[in-house]
Amino acid sequence: MKRWITTLLAVAVATVASAQSFPSKPVKIIVPSTPGDGSDILARAIGQKLTERWNQPFIVENRPGAGGVVGTESAARSAADGYTVIMGNAGSHAINQALYPKLSYDVVRDFAPITLVASAPNVFVVNPSVSAKTVAEFIALAKKEPGKYSFASGGTGSSAHLNGEMLKAFAGIEMTHVTYKGSSPAVADLIGGQVQLMIGNLPPILPHIKSGKVRALGVSTATRFAATPDLPPVADTVPGYESLAWFGLFAPAATPKEIVAKWHADVVAVLATPEIRERVAQLGFEVVGNTPEAYATLVKNDIAKWQRVVKASGAKAE
Repeated sequence: MKRWITTLLAVAVATVASAQSFPSKPVKIIVPSTPGDGSDILARAIGQKLTERWNQPFIVENRPGAGGVVGTESAARSAADGYTVIMGNAGSHAINQALYPKLSYDVVRDFAPITLVASAPNVFVVNPSVSAKTVAEFIALAKKEPGKYSFASGGTGSSAHLNGEMLKAFAGIEMTHVTYKGSSPAVADLIGGQVQLMIGNLPPILPHIKSGKVRALGVSTATRFAATPDLPPVADTVPGYESLAWFGLFAPAATPKEIVAKWHADVVAVLATPEIRERVAQLGFEVVGNTPEAYATLVKNDIAKWQRVVKASGAKAE
């Protein structure tokens, strides 16, 4: 018994000492998508400020594939020491859990939520060649010529994929899903006219809306958004249509609580700085910085919501 107690005390002391010295080497943030999307933008902004705060370099590692499954699986299998975390999002940590019947990991079981970094609407945009100026006009066009229009996404299981499937189901229209290896090539083909529409994360698309390369018809949130006050909610036309693009940090589940707590405290402190708040707002996000408990609740609720959408739409992993 004494040997057992001594062993437990030794482990506890080692854990506390490790947490107190953390970080003592470079830190990696996995981004489960290609450069330039919301997860990537936020990971680099947070990493830059934590480099200054922790005096350790941050490596942002893009690991796209299967709509976020590849990067998420890599993060779940990483050492639970705080030196590898993932900038997850609604696609990688909610939609995939609902869409894929068999994953090698479970988002709720295998990850420790740190904090929700930021959120933004998804935005319904069309190529300017599409005559519709409103959501209602687009739905009328799609019903008049079923199957004529194609919607782009950054991959099966991405939020753009499921947002398109939700529009099909809720509005009763037929469209073709065209999948790309990341949001950047999807947006590029939308601008080029190879596809006609996309319902993707606002921040990467916002510059193209401002330049007139794409036309925005609505946002996916229940109310208007500060960065795009002229855009009405899609739900004004399609009742019940609602989704939120969210981005936040997760550590492997077995990461010591003291290290998760340090991550949380320092990321929230960074998010509270005027510099980061202004920069994030200009990019089209809304800063959050909530508790791990609140973040965990959001993730569970979002998984349940997308399970309902998958069932209603009949969406499948392609």
